Amino acid sequence: MIASLQVVIFFVFYIAIFGLSLWALIDLLRRPSSAFPQAGKRTKGFWGAIVGVATAVSFSVIPIPGVPHLPSFLALLAAVGAIVYLVDVKPAVTPYSGRRGPRGPSGPSGGW
Repeated sequence: MIASLQVVIFFVFYIAIFGLSLWALIDLLRRPSSAFPQAGKRTKGFWGAIVGVATAVSFSVIPIPGVPHLPSFLALLAAVGAIVYLVDVKPAVTPYSGRRGPRGPSGPSGGW
C-alpha cells in the first residue's frame, strides 16, 4: 500500500519537473537572442544548453515500465536549471523581448 503510494508520488514529482523544464524551454525559445545580453545575462545559447539538457534529463528520469531510465537524483539537477532560468533569467529578459503594445482592442470600453 505505502510502496504503491510512494511510486505514484514520485511519478507525479518527475512529471512536474519535466513540465517545469518544458515550460522554461518553450519560454526560452520565444525570447530573442539580443534580449539576453541587454538584460545582463548569459547568452541564449548558454541558457538553451542548460534548459535543453534539463528538459532531456527530466524526461529520461520518468520511470516507464520496461524502459531503462537515468538515476532519479538527476531530476533534482534538472529542476535546478529550469528554476534558475524561470526565477532569475526570465524576469530580467522579459522587458527586452520586443512585445510592444496592448494585445486587445484599445480605447474606451463600454457603450456611450
